[in-house]
Amino acid sequence: MKPLHLLLALCIGLILGGCASSDTGPIPPKTVDSVDFKRYQGKWFELARLPMFFQRDCAQSEAHYNLKPDGSVGVLNRCQTLEGEWQEASGNATPQVPGKTDKLWVEFDNWFSTVLPGVTKGEYWVLYVGDDYQTALVGNPDRKYLWILSRKPTVPAWQRESLLAKARQQGYDTNRLIWRVADKDMLAHKP
Repeated sequence: MKPLHLLLALCIGLILGGCASSDTGPIPPKTVDSVDFKRYQGKWFELARLPMFFQRDCAQSEAHYNLKPDGSVGVLNRCQTLEGEWQEASGNATPQVPGKTDKLWVEFDNWFSTVLPGVTKGEYWVLYVGDDYQTALVGNPDRKYLWILSRKPTVPAWQRESLLAKARQQGYDTNRLIWRVADKDMLAHKP
């Protein structure tokens, strides 16, 4: 075999060997066993986030969930900018696996989802919810997005640290979190 052919065969073998690797990537985060949608519905304040693009101008955010008769969950996300304006996005959440409530598909009602239905679904995995349904951690499987949620706009320092520890245990980079801007801070930023 000529040296050039040998080198080419070796390169092709390495490329194909890399494609056939048994490495399936990192282990996905662990979700809760189930979510009681009746208890989960209502208003949640976002304490901190690893944000999605559309949240780039948000100073304060909240999510409103309501259980629908068909078993899906209506979603209304509200975001207040530093200028004090509210932006809203509504959508629907459905279980990824029928009968399981820990991993949801969320699709918002916008022009993009109208043009490409089903393509714009986001993964919403409930990683933790307190026994009293007062705090929750929600993320996506590739750990790019994370939301720390609470029924109140603030939590005690010990509870905040506990939520951060749970997020870190799941492999989320909590150093990159963007925290909710306090109301008094928003007033200081208003023009």
